Order: sequence, then structure tokens, then C-alpha cells
Amino acid sequence: MQFDFIHCHGSGNDFPLIDARALTLADAEWAAVARALADRAGPVGGDGLLLLVPGRGGAPFGQRMFNPDGSEAETCLNGLRCVARAGFEAAGLDAATVTLPQSEAAARRVADIAPGVVSIETRVTSIGDAPSSVGLTTGETPFVDAVIPGLPSERRFTALAMPNPHLVAFVDGVDEGELVALGDWCEAAPALIPGRANVSFVTAGEGGLFVRTYERGVGLTDSCGSAMAASTIAAARTGRTAWNAEVIVRNAGGLVRARPERTSEGEAVSIAGNATFTHRGVAEVDVTAGRIVTTATTVRNEAEIAAWSALLAAI
Repeated sequence: MQFDFIHCHGSGNDFPLIDARALTLADAEWAAVARALADRAGPVGGDGLLLLVPGRGGAPFGQRMFNPDGSEAETCLNGLRCVARAGFEAAGLDAATVTLPQSEAAARRVADIAPGVVSIETRVTSIGDAPSSVGLTTGETPFVDAVIPGLPSERRFTALAMPNPHLVAFVDGVDEGELVALGDWCEAAPALIPGRANVSFVTAGEGGLFVRTYERGVGLTDSCGSAMAASTIAAARTGRTAWNAEVIVRNAGGLVRARPERTSEGEAVSIAGNATFTHRGVAEVDVTAGRIVTTATTVRNEAEIAAWSALLAAI
């Protein structure tokens, strides 16, 4: 089966993106396509597969995201900016509600975060903190900067669902070996958190937050948008940053402007960052075998690539 795709990234979190609004593949088939296209050892590669899909309840479009291992994520906020851009360009919009598998998010085009860097802001209000909503099988009240019984770590975590599950610990310095060991433990679907979880170590300082994440279904990643959002909420909840104030959140892939919001209606988080389309391509995939037959790049967006490189050089 042949697929046209856009290779895109948000904060360095990169994906092939397919307009699937008129495609009717089964979930198992999309999982096979994700394993083929997002394979880092293959000719396309990425942190997962993004799909632009029809929206629900009057929304103009929606997002689905499959990890490289074929599992489906509840959301991907870096990817959401890219899907929103694709949806905006297809529908002639600058703002919309975007449906996700279990929730929805608001998205809008905003001023570029740097010259030539196309930027989208997303706002998420479906933030859960009950242990069960995060997938934990222990505890009845939210874990906020607390040791989680049964987790093989004495660090203090804040557990949040964005709606995908996140465990966030603030550290003086990121020990990647420790992070990977804990991420691998969670990835094995232990009884404590059988649905697995994203694990982030975060440093906080005058320059904002720096987030390093072991992403469920991916492993250690340069960027995870929902982890950046979860870390933003966790920092505000623990007094490390202020509510309703902008904070710069960085990771190995880039940066975003974030705002944790607390109002009478509850909590929300807004993330403004890039939605960069690096190139367009076409791939023929043997869906049954889960492998790429042929692939080719059709258009390279040199100006967008250069604009993002200039931003990285400036930070």
C-alpha cells in the first residue's frame, strides 16, 4: 500500500505524518505501518507515526499516534502541533478543537517562536492526578512530590495523566543511566503500573525547566511534548514555578513556551512551539509483513530546516 507522508517535528520530536481521513485501515494495520515507518534503522524513521483523522462531535479533524512498537498513545503534544498544522492547512483554519482518542485539545496558530519557525499553541484541560487515572495500582490520593510505594526509586515523583501517564521527578542533575533503568522497569509493565508510564527527570532554575524523558513505547527520547506539559504542571504544583505565568521548557530537542493555568474551572496547560515540516515523501509499505518496500523524498523544505537550525544555534 502506498502512503504520502510529511516528515515533521515538534521540538525535535520527529514523525512521519499521514493524512488518514479517507483511509480505512484497521488498528493492527496502522500498528504495522508505524513499526515500518518509525523504525530508526529504516529509511524513514521517527518517534512514532502521526495520523490526521476525522474529528468527532463537529471537530474538523483529530489525531491518532502510534509508537514505534505499534502501541497507540493517548496523545502526543509535540505531534499534536504538527497534526494541527496539517489540519489547518487542509481546512483553511487558524484555530480548532482537535479530538484525541480519549480527550480533546484546543489548537491555534500563534506568532512564530523564531523567524521562519511555524508555531502552534495547544491547550490541554484533561489533566488527571488520581493514581488510577495515571495507571498506578497503589494509592488513593494524588502523588505530588512524593515517594511512590513499590517504585524502585526513592525519588519523589508527581504522577499525572495528560491523559497519557507521566511520572515526574525534580533532580539537581539528570543521571541518564538511572532514568533509563527506571524507564526500562516501567516499560516491562509491572504490577504497579501495568499500562506502563513516561518517566521524566527535570531540573528547574532561573532559565526555566529542562526535561529528560524515557517515553513509553519509545525509550530515552530527545523530546516528549506531553512530558514537557506534565513537567510544567508538576513544577507549578510544587512551587518551583508560578501558576498563570509563562515558563521556557527545554529538552535535548529544542524548546517551547509553556503556561500552567489554574482557574476556578480547574487546571490547564498551554504549550507554544514549532511544527516544522522538513520534507514530504512517499512510501510503499507491505502492511502484512510490516516493512517498507520503497520510499522516496518528493520535496525538501530547506527554509524550514534552516530556520529551526538557526533557533537551535541561538539557544
